[in-house]
Amino acid sequence: VSVSLFLFFFFFKDNHQVTLETMSGDGTDASKRRRPNILITGTPGVGKTATASLLAERTGMKHIHIGELIQQHKCYEGRDEDLDSFILDEDKLLDLMETMLGEANLEDGVGVVCDYHACELFPERWFDLILVLRTKTDVLFDRLSKRGYSDKKRDENMECEIMQVILEEAREAYDHEIVHEVPSNTTEDIDSNIARVEAWTKQWIADKGVDDDEN
Repeated sequence: VSVSLFLFFFFFKDNHQVTLETMSGDGTDASKRRRPNILITGTPGVGKTATASLLAERTGMKHIHIGELIQQHKCYEGRDEDLDSFILDEDKLLDLMETMLGEANLEDGVGVVCDYHACELFPERWFDLILVLRTKTDVLFDRLSKRGYSDKKRDENMECEIMQVILEEAREAYDHEIVHEVPSNTTEDIDSNIARVEAWTKQWIADKGVDDDEN
């Protein structure tokens, strides 16, 4: 296990072990990246975008808000009025993201932090770290209510969080050692998570033998 992953085990007390897989490809090839790619995921309302945007500011990474990307590029096939959500066009989204990740990693020389409420649709080779944010039910209830969610939409998301659906999806879709469950109930939690990921990022770069000041 690399030093960077050991540090993350220390920070988050995660003891899962599995062999990392190196895959060939373009800018999304992990072996060619000079900066890490991170996916922040979790139930709506857990603080994904706030965490990702602050992390990008602290590390110089490119932030991709996947929900906004879907709307901007119309990566959907219609709308489910019952669930009050778009029907995702996965192929269009993945093609778009493949290009964006490749440009950021190879042309701009920066890592990427993405945030989205699902994770299993993305190729495993894209990300070096998966953060699954978790929030207490009473905190999540208040956040979703403030967003104006309908009772049905709020209750479905609450059930998703209680049943830890996103966490289980992440563990099934990615190597267990890169999947980390972290609390996101307070601003202190967010600050702590960002500090830990920032330290992990610096160690990841050091493990790669890349100058931290290099672009």
